[in-house]
Formats: sequence, structure tokens, C-alpha cells
Amino acid sequence: MTIVVHHLENSRSQRVLWLLEELGLPYEVKRYERDKATMLAPPELRRVHPLGKSPVIEDMAAPGTSGPRVVAETGAIVEYLVDRADGKLGAPARRDDALAYRFWLHYAEGSLMPPLLVKLIVSRIPLLGKRVAARIQPMIDRHLDYVEASLTDHPWFAGDAFTAADIMMSFPLEAARHRAGLAKGHPNTIGWLERIHARPAYQRALAKGGPYAYA
Repeated sequence: MTIVVHHLENSRSQRVLWLLEELGLPYEVKRYERDKATMLAPPELRRVHPLGKSPVIEDMAAPGTSGPRVVAETGAIVEYLVDRADGKLGAPARRDDALAYRFWLHYAEGSLMPPLLVKLIVSRIPLLGKRVAARIQPMIDRHLDYVEASLTDHPWFAGDAFTAADIMMSFPLEAARHRAGLAKGHPNTIGWLERIHARPAYQRALAKGGPYAYA
């Protein structure tokens, strides 16, 4: 089985490389650079998926198909790959931990990432951008405080075991540390970031993916 990861620089797709390293699944990386003027993905990605976004993978040996299976959206890709690895890094057996796993898996993109993205976009608007970004920051702070409290009693988001939910949470929290106020006032979250960055699979994924501004 070979999986092709269409990987855009400094993007959510770094999580897919990391997950594949943790799962031990064979994969290849096809790298793309952002358009320097717009910072968007290049049009070549539309040849892989109509939305032209990253991450997107092609499973070249997907069971039940005559050709490659294309999967887009980070959360969908994560669930697909966990399933391909027979549930490794998936939901824990304990019910409460399993519910936490599913929550954080979807919270990362559904709740935490949108205000971070809005702040990034409006901060680039001349004159009024910084003022609007400042109005968004309290919403981000509320999320960061919630995350911090959630890591008080256990080292990982789904309890005592590292799971794919931690991989999903990595990009928004790395972005928050880079540009949205995640700092020393959130020691549990900073400690979590230090633990994930020290994982050998994370380091291997960085080597495969190339420069990554949020590491």
C-alpha cells in the first residue's frame, strides 16, 4: 500500500504526514508551494480534487476500488487512515475517553480553527485590520483557556493515551502559539506542545515535509 500525500507548505497537511509516521504506513509526499501573492494553494491541486486544497491523499491500493481513492479534509483523512491502520491511535476503549477523542477530533477544525483563521485574514487588512483582530482575540482566549483546563488532569486530549485527536489539535495550537497569544499563561498546553514536538514520528514528518513555520 502506498499513499500519496499532496502536501502544501505551512499547512494542515503536516498533520497527515505526522499521523502516517505514527501509524507506520508507507507514503510518498508531493510538495506544493503557496502562491507568493495570495498565499493560497496552487491551481495544480485542482487536478487531484475539485476544491484544490490541501491536505488531500490518494490511496493507491485502496480495497474495493480499481484505481486510487482520493480523500480530502483533514478530519476525514485522519479517520480514514486510522481505519486503514486497524484502529491504531483511534478512540480509546474507555467510554469517556472515546467521547473525548471524538470531541477533540472535531473541535480542532470545527471550533478552534475558525477564529484563528479569521484573525489571520483580518490582520492583513490595512488600517482597520489590527482593530478587528483585537476584537476577535477574546474569543480565541476563551478557547485557549478551555483547552488549558482540559489538559489539567491528563497528558493527552483523550486521557492517558496519545491518539489521533492530539494530532488533529496540533495545527491550531501551533498556530495559536505563533500568532494568537498562546504563551506561558497556559503551561499545560505549552507542555503538551513540547511533548508532541519531541516525538520521533513528529520529527520524521518534519524531515519529510520540509520547512514548517509552526514547529
